[in-house]
Amino acid sequence: MTLDRTTLTALRTEAAAQLPDVVALRHSLHRVPELGLRLPTTQRMVLDALDGLDLEITTGTALDSVVAVLRGGRPGPAVLLRGDMDALPVTEDTGEEFTSQRTGVMHACGHDLHVAGLVGAARLLAARRADLPGAVVLMFQPGEEGDGGARIMIEEGVLDAAGPRVVGAYALHVMASLVPVGGLVSRPGPILAAADEVRITVLGRGGHGSMPHLAADPVPVAAELVLGLQAMVTRQFDVFDPVVLSVGRLEAGTVNNVIPDTATIAATVRSFSTVSRARAEESIRRLCEHVAAAHGMTARVEWLAGYPVTINDPLEFDRASELARGLVGDAGFAVAPQPIPGSEDFSYVLEQVPGAFLGLGATPRGVDPATAPYNHSPQARFDDTALAVGPAILAALAMDRLAQG
Repeated sequence: MTLDRTTLTALRTEAAAQLPDVVALRHSLHRVPELGLRLPTTQRMVLDALDGLDLEITTGTALDSVVAVLRGGRPGPAVLLRGDMDALPVTEDTGEEFTSQRTGVMHACGHDLHVAGLVGAARLLAARRADLPGAVVLMFQPGEEGDGGARIMIEEGVLDAAGPRVVGAYALHVMASLVPVGGLVSRPGPILAAADEVRITVLGRGGHGSMPHLAADPVPVAAELVLGLQAMVTRQFDVFDPVVLSVGRLEAGTVNNVIPDTATIAATVRSFSTVSRARAEESIRRLCEHVAAAHGMTARVEWLAGYPVTINDPLEFDRASELARGLVGDAGFAVAPQPIPGSEDFSYVLEQVPGAFLGLGATPRGVDPATAPYNHSPQARFDDTALAVGPAILAALAMDRLAQG
């Protein structure tokens, strides 16, 4: 860590001072949530919020992204800070004064805080422009909730927006529960899971339910596969590098006395290393095809790759943990004992650039973090005062990495 305590204290003080403006932006964003890759209202609000900061701004082609480059007063490398912008198809039930005005759409994952926090970080950095040795790429990203907006922004050149490729990348995610407001949490190595989908179709031969020997019934095969898949992930994978498979859909037939031609299974597959992720696909295919063959049938297996494992670079984790402790104290920073099974498309960035991803506590004051509604809940509420910490840690990460050269 190259930043001293005086600099960290100043960042925290300034972040607290700008809190009313940043909170007002967060509330405005919360009222008009948008889904997916096209977020025209959100994009316009971000552009307005960045106005006057002397940034090099471009917008996306395949999505409504905003990329803003802040160039420091001295030469040096470039780093990236990410804030995702999209909401969820959830009907809000929080009772907040600034509740969503769009029925069926809600910032239930706190991305409104991410946007406001990144704007706040931009203002902190702009005030220190003359002393910055390099550039900061501000990545305002649509489509994190399943659309892979980060991957699209990479294809459109966000990692090279400042000229030279960024040498470090940082992001945080607010948490409506589990972590007290203002607390920071992270871990070295895997911090979030890969999330893939598998769809299995057992191809049988339909017939009358009274004479199954004249048909090829795919239903018991599908049932055997559900149990076999659960046994496979617990018997073939290391308990300390697990694979979590959950069948969310099992479908076959239309009436009780007709054997259908097919049965289908859809499952989510979570893994925490690239090795286990690759092995999971191979093992699932082998089990499904061979079990079906044992019954004289075939199984068609479709693997739909989702977000990769989100992996913190160990050295960048060390940087983040030192800066976090400097900002919020030793008691305010926690090392997560294991990865979270959720997934994040910031993983695409961290596949190409060393960096760190942190959790930021936003549990409402007076609410037990252990029982507060979690992210994605219609009742998820986020404490605005987390925005006195988020911008400060993002700015500190950028400044510290640039100072390293």
